[in-house]
This record gives sequence, C-alpha cells and structure tokens, in this order.
Amino acid sequence: MRRRSLAAVLAAATLTLGLAACGSSSDDAAESASTDTLKVGVSPVPHGEILKYVSDNLAAAEGLKIEIVEFNDYIQPNVALSEKQLDANYFQHIPYLEEEVDAKGYKFTALKPVHIEPLGVYSKTVKAIADVPNGGVVAIPNDPSNSGRSLNLLAKNGLITLKEGVGVKATEKDITVNPKNLQFKALEAAQLPRSLEDTAISVINGNYAIETGLKPSTDALALETGDDNPYANLVVVRTGDETDARIVKLEKLLHSAEVKKFIEDKYQGSVLAAF
Repeated sequence: MRRRSLAAVLAAATLTLGLAACGSSSDDAAESASTDTLKVGVSPVPHGEILKYVSDNLAAAEGLKIEIVEFNDYIQPNVALSEKQLDANYFQHIPYLEEEVDAKGYKFTALKPVHIEPLGVYSKTVKAIADVPNGGVVAIPNDPSNSGRSLNLLAKNGLITLKEGVGVKATEKDITVNPKNLQFKALEAAQLPRSLEDTAISVINGNYAIETGLKPSTDALALETGDDNPYANLVVVRTGDETDARIVKLEKLLHSAEVKKFIEDKYQGSVLAAF
C-alpha cells in the first residue's frame, strides 16, 4: 500500500474530542487560548479507545482538552512528535522507544507504564501449539524489539530454544534448537493479522489482534503474561515537556482508578493495566 505523506496522515486521521469550536475566526482564537488542549498521537486500539474514555469522562474536570491523532503504523507517531506536530504520543513500549532513539537520535522521555498488550500466537489452521507442523511458516514482527519478544514467546512455549541470556534482543541467529524446522517470515507488525491466511502460526501484537477482531484472552494459542513484562505501553514526550501542566494532568488521569476499571471491563484480559 502506498504510504501517504505525514501531512496527509495527520489531516485525515485527526479526531478532535470535546467541545467543537464555533463562531468567527477571532472567536476561534479566543477559544483556543482559553482551553488547555493537548494533541496526542495514538494507535487506534486500545490506546485511542483508552484516551477517548479519558477525554469523554475525566478530562473536563481537570480543565484539559485532548485532541487525538490516530496512526496505523509504528513509525510516524515518533516522527510527528519530533517535528512538534504532536505534544505527546501513546503507542509504544520502552524497548521499541530505545531502538528508535538509538537509530534516529530522538530526544524523548518515557513516562509511567499504562497498559500491557500481551503478544499472542494465532492460527487459522492449528488448534494447539503442539500441533504446529514440521516446516511450518511462522510470521513475526520485523522491528527488533518485537521480533525478539516474539521469539522469546515461542521459546517459552517449547517451539524453539534460544541462546542463554539473549533476552529481548534475541534474533533468528540466536535460535539454537528448531526441532520442527520452522520457517520464519518477518513482516511489518500491522500486516501480521493478514498473514494468517498464509502461515501455520503468526505472532501478533495485541493492538493489531484486537483491531482485526481477534480476542487475545481466548483466541491466542499462547499469550504473554503481565508478570515482569517489560513491554508496557506508555506516554512519550519530548524531553523537557514532562513537567508541562497538560502532560501532568494527562498522566494523573491515565493512572486513575477509573481508567484501570475501564481497561479491565472493556478488554477482559486482552489488555492489562500496568499500574
């Protein structure tokens, strides 16, 4: 699919929540000056849903207005934040952020963990991990942090063995035992749900699984737990903006009892609160 320009993505994807502006241009300027608006880039599910809950139910009491900008990939939200087209983003975990900072030199700061989207193993043909066929094709995410994460999940479930101590930085070269001679296919994370038509199993990020109608807590053949999980998703800002009053308000609301209950009630174990 042809990638649109960042400007086009932002123009097409922006969803403004709260009271709509009205009146003359001078009225618009006055309203803009009187509201505490924060523009946040998100993945639509669950990040956008969680943030919409905050905007609709909690933000007004804090004098905060949230403008939500949705992205369907993992690259553009950091580009937009770096270019000051966003005030914050909420879509990534620390290992992915560290890769982005190392590769692109972003001056970003991660805030407190909000939720975990357990990575899962899915299939349209296999009913149990033990039934994965010899020589089966396994699709995994192609970004390093999530590919290492997926290999660890496969190792934990007995499909492969990894070199001792490689942890989240595992690559295919670190596979020491592959008893079923599995064939690995690395794809952009957003493409993984569609890969199920052509693979024995696919390891899919929680947000993309949910977006395509999969329910991780019941549909996954294997699923990460929340215990000692380093992949909690969180808000990221440009370094120095973490004390911005709007960011402080957002963090307070995202870590409230109301948001925790919303996550538990809506996602029923497919998304886990990390606070």
